[in-house]
Amino acid sequence: MSTSSARVYAARLVGLPIFDPQGEQVGKVRDLVVAMRSDTSQPRVLGLVAEVFGRRRIFVPMTRVTNIDAGQVYTTGLLNMRRFQQRSTETLVIGQMFDRQVRVTSTGVVGVVYDVGMEQARNRDWVLSRVAIQEAAKGLRRRGQTHVVEWSDVTGLAQRSPTQGATHLVQAIAEMRPADAATMLHELPPERRRQVIAALDDERLAEVLEELPEDDQVEIVADLDSERAADVLEEMSPEDAADLIADLPADTAATLLALMEPDEAEDVRRLMSYAENTAGAMMTAEPVILGPDATIADALAHVRNPELTPAQAAVVYVCRPPLETPTGKFLGVAHIQRLLREPPSGLVAGALDDSMESLRPEDTIGQVATHLATYNLVAAPVVDELGHLVGAVTVDDLLDHLLPENWREETIRTRPQRAQTGPQQIVTRTTPRISHG
Repeated sequence: MSTSSARVYAARLVGLPIFDPQGEQVGKVRDLVVAMRSDTSQPRVLGLVAEVFGRRRIFVPMTRVTNIDAGQVYTTGLLNMRRFQQRSTETLVIGQMFDRQVRVTSTGVVGVVYDVGMEQARNRDWVLSRVAIQEAAKGLRRRGQTHVVEWSDVTGLAQRSPTQGATHLVQAIAEMRPADAATMLHELPPERRRQVIAALDDERLAEVLEELPEDDQVEIVADLDSERAADVLEEMSPEDAADLIADLPADTAATLLALMEPDEAEDVRRLMSYAENTAGAMMTAEPVILGPDATIADALAHVRNPELTPAQAAVVYVCRPPLETPTGKFLGVAHIQRLLREPPSGLVAGALDDSMESLRPEDTIGQVATHLATYNLVAAPVVDELGHLVGAVTVDDLLDHLLPENWREETIRTRPQRAQTGPQQIVTRTTPRISHG
């Protein structure tokens, strides 16, 4: 194995692409797996936790890693596609070692781990050799002093029940896409997961919750105190919050709805009032809505909102006031493609498409799918019998309801790798993981 430097730090490895010998990307680094021995003995790095297609996590032994270069990792291409399952003798560096409270024996300094460095020993094994720690902030300092010390000069890393926060792991999760963060959270040991959830802010936790399997969502919300659970639900999209609340015990659901802001709770209750597997039950209650006097420039400014999904940003819904669902009279939709062809000073009302029938809240999944497919749409308005816009169904809403109920769990846990294209095929092995060597 070769590296561009003698020492590699774990935090810099996370997210790096993993390539096969032909230069085809096969996954991304998500963590390091080590075998802890004692505080003074350098842990052996057994391998990488890699995320491959379908958010499946596999184990890549260090013996399969041929090169760690600036910004990328190369392997032999022979990877076992069996899902990674952590053993009791193994420790995850990012998931379990970051934020541990440790003490530097030579100086008495106490701090928390924010990174570790690994390098190759004389026998060619990779070992953890350095620990980067951060002291608590003192006085007016916003951040505490940092130190990089020898592994043997630190105590507290080999403890079975360490003193541990979640600051640095939360920072790592904050840089991930919500779906990737959900996968990491799902894979953490229960106690570590609770620490991370406690440290996440409400908005980020809401984003991650939306990407987790239903069982995980219910378990996490049940563990939160009622006030915080209500705050997190308010940060979720109304349709996702409605689906989650519907899975909770009736008394818990009633308590949380009572604690939510009235406007937020009203949107959720309205979505829950529609029959399951209908347009009303799957729609979003917060599409991009403008009045007929809005300009093209106004519309383009609204769809630039980075919090919108691509499907939500593809269509602007034009209605008479009020402009919150249920709106005044629905006038039509303006597609982003048409808006881009119009002068910014023009009125959005001049770019309307009012030629198609709208969906009704009671339309079935089959009717919704047929409508979107017939007109080649990624989103469509849902209008009640009085002509008021009550929401919009996007193609991702439809897919959520067409896929099996446990599709998120299957995606995280058991979905096989997508077939590779091109001259090089990944060789997979289905035998149990017997040895890390």
